[in-house]
Amino acid sequence: MQAKNLFNQKIGLLLSQIGMLSRVFAIQSFSRNSLEITPEQFTVLAALVEHGGLYQRQVCAITLKDRANITRIVSILEAQGLVIRRIESQGRQIRKAEITDKGRDVYEKALPAILEIWAKTVEDIDEDEMNACFLTLQKIKENLQNNTTLNL
Repeated sequence: MQAKNLFNQKIGLLLSQIGMLSRVFAIQSFSRNSLEITPEQFTVLAALVEHGGLYQRQVCAITLKDRANITRIVSILEAQGLVIRRIESQGRQIRKAEITDKGRDVYEKALPAILEIWAKTVEDIDEDEMNACFLTLQKIKENLQNNTTLNL
């Protein structure tokens, strides 16, 4: 497809709008369901559930959030007793974040809201359309990764 046609379709703007709307929708859903964490905090808990204990840099890479933001989120989760940070190396005080049993409970409590958000996000989109969308978005992501340096 010609670059001019891509520009006219404003794919970047559309992706930004979708990202913003999905964040607002998630925040409203978490509030409606009286969840004690934010969607951002859920993302960190989900990374820890899926991958086990992680260094904060690894959480940054998985969530594509900067180190300051992840440090803030992990500190909040730690203060709530949802995450603990264990010292891995005595010399530099390198810490690994791990989810606690309470954190797993909060994650499990929030999961139905996440699934509801996803269901409403993709309603009236059939499986073939979803597969084509995922394939296209994956290719766009790979193109951007191949042409971008992230310093998280």
